[in-house]
Amino acid sequence: MSARFSNLQLFLVCVLIWGSTWLVITFQLGSVAPELSVAYRFLLAGAALIAFCRWRGHALAFSVRQHLDLIAFGAAMFCLSYIFVYHAELYIISGMVAVAYSASPMINMWASRLFFGTPVTARVSVAASLGIVGIVCVFWGEFSKLSASRNLELGVFFTVASVLASSAGSMVAMRTQRRGYATWPSMAWGMLYGGALALMYALVAGKPLRFEWTVPYVSSLLYLAILGSIVTFACYLTLLKRMGAAQSSYVGVMVPVVALLVSVFFEGFQWTWLTSVGVLLSLGGNVLMLRGGQSSPSANKASETSTAH
Repeated sequence: MSARFSNLQLFLVCVLIWGSTWLVITFQLGSVAPELSVAYRFLLAGAALIAFCRWRGHALAFSVRQHLDLIAFGAAMFCLSYIFVYHAELYIISGMVAVAYSASPMINMWASRLFFGTPVTARVSVAASLGIVGIVCVFWGEFSKLSASRNLELGVFFTVASVLASSAGSMVAMRTQRRGYATWPSMAWGMLYGGALALMYALVAGKPLRFEWTVPYVSSLLYLAILGSIVTFACYLTLLKRMGAAQSSYVGVMVPVVALLVSVFFEGFQWTWLTSVGVLLSLGGNVLMLRGGQSSPSANKASETSTAH
């Protein structure tokens, strides 16, 4: 289906849907424990991807050792990372969590240097510095409230924990890609394992096993599981094949900006001149990093997975 669209249409689908998923997550927060909402989302998305793989003829068989890799991938990327995101959005607006995620490519660069020996140049270091300063600028107005707001402290803590968990998942994804694991089957199993682990954690932690049969909850769940987790990846991977990893990764540059704009209209976020400076610095850092040409295709795919929420 995605092959029928132009590159611009594919780009807009990815940016607009992924940029909106941060707000849609807030409709999942209520009487259902965040861990259970994560479980429902990825069990549904994983099952749909399994069906898609069977329809397209993708081999779903993996060895025991490969399944261990996919369990680690699912645990970090689709379980811990998302549980932390859902908890973060209980305390701070969704757009700010998305902006914090713009640090993921920078963290991934340094992590890939540590685990895979990927070279980190002066250009990458400058780009990372710009990005971090930009994020601080966006959050600056909120940092002043830290001493007075316990909720904000928790929101920042869960956001940082989520970004780190997502980066860990990206490193596992890079390893599976280097070992030749097929993308769609790996993602399908990773989502299923992530959903299953989130469900196990919720049960062990004594969370009430609930489901909201309301329009906002069910529709947001379907939006996140199908559009946010499958349709957008189909579009992105088509874009990746047509344009290459470097240009396709500009999707990840625009997603936090869209998420922050959505927060302005729907969550009452106050956009200030410092916000503009922060967004421009963060964008500049990511663009500078992408133009450096230092990231491999697998690194770009891994960082893009971090952007999708």
